[in-house]
Amino acid sequence: METAQTRRAAQPMHHDVEDSDAFYETRIPSSARRYQQSAPPIPHDTTDDPALLMPITQRRRASTPTTRYPQEGRHRDPITKTEILPTQRRFPLVAVLVGMVSMVLLFMTIGALGTWWQTYQDDLHYGRPRTSQIDAIVGHSDSAAHPTHFIFLNLHGHVDIIEMPGGDASHMRVYTGPILYGDKADLVPVTGEVRDVNHDGKADLIIHIQNQQIIFLNTGQVFKEQ
Repeated sequence: METAQTRRAAQPMHHDVEDSDAFYETRIPSSARRYQQSAPPIPHDTTDDPALLMPITQRRRASTPTTRYPQEGRHRDPITKTEILPTQRRFPLVAVLVGMVSMVLLFMTIGALGTWWQTYQDDLHYGRPRTSQIDAIVGHSDSAAHPTHFIFLNLHGHVDIIEMPGGDASHMRVYTGPILYGDKADLVPVTGEVRDVNHDGKADLIIHIQNQQIIFLNTGQVFKEQ
């Protein structure tokens, strides 16, 4: 039995046909892909509104923090670009100094105003030189009708007590008091009063100089400093 051999006829190759991209299935590059966001369903009664037919684009908020991640093998917690550092409050040195200077000036002003007011009041009551006067019965040729007149005088810091028994200037006596020292010593008021200090039945003379008291005891005729 003879084996039937079939020989396929060779097809001629056409070398003159140029390769065309149409014969190959090409794929659009991923960088050129465009994604279109599907629009939400539109109600049937608002299809006529052209503003509702436009696609809705979601915008990215500028306040959303951008995160970055470190390299592989490291901690993968997100790190924000902007980190809030703790603020350090500086000691308000200038404000404290201004406040202290203001308080010192205020105290100095109040002190100067108080001194001026006290001097003004003393000028009204005691004048210059500082002088005060009283009348009293001390038993030195005096009576209720003619009491003894006393003058307390601060003359340039020297304290003098002038006595006129019975109001008679011809029998005037002068008692020397202490000498005052210090700033504006001549402006210190000097006053006096009559009271029985040693309880002997005779009125004694008491001199007041600020917080100091000077006692002159009554002998029946004159006064002597204690």
